[in-house]
Amino acid sequence: MLEDVRSRARSYFEDASPAHDWQHVERVGALAETLLECHPREADERTVTLAVFLHDIGREREDRGEIDDHATWGATEAGTVLEDVGARPETIERVQHCIRAHRYSNDVDPETLEARLLSDADNLDALGAVGLARVFSYGGENGTAIHGPTVSTDGNATGDGQSGYDHLHEKILDLPERMYTDPGRELALERARFVREFADRLEAEVAGER
Repeated sequence: MLEDVRSRARSYFEDASPAHDWQHVERVGALAETLLECHPREADERTVTLAVFLHDIGREREDRGEIDDHATWGATEAGTVLEDVGARPETIERVQHCIRAHRYSNDVDPETLEARLLSDADNLDALGAVGLARVFSYGGENGTAIHGPTVSTDGNATGDGQSGYDHLHEKILDLPERMYTDPGRELALERARFVREFADRLEAEVAGER
């Protein structure tokens, strides 16, 4: 079942942004395995693995503006995928909850350990060196400034104050507080220190101080 779901899930990432591509899924999977090692008996590994494969299958559609919420759409689509491969209804329900609850901006609390593990693993991939690369890769795709106000196509500042640097402070550095597991929080704090050091260095270089 796992290989069938993995293959089906990967097909949703053919034209994905580098910030949310299949390599992101694989990194989240590796992080989930690390966190699972701290919960060898409490968590259902298969549920977590299935949720990792399927958690972002709607992301490309959201990026294209076809849907509003990739987590909600993805949970529904994941149900179809899992039904097709013969998953049990209780497994489908657990995986769907993980997917609905993983999104940063969703008001859905992860009620199971499996959902908390997926959320932590997904958020960890937004931190550290990889997280920095993703922020500026995604910003480049969308015309977002590295530092300072974003400039529109007519050459004027948009005035929204959003830049890659802003995003680090407004979202990324808040992620350690959103961790649900102790191992996840420990890793997040270490990765956040790296992001903070980079942000400080970037600010100094922009100001011509370094």
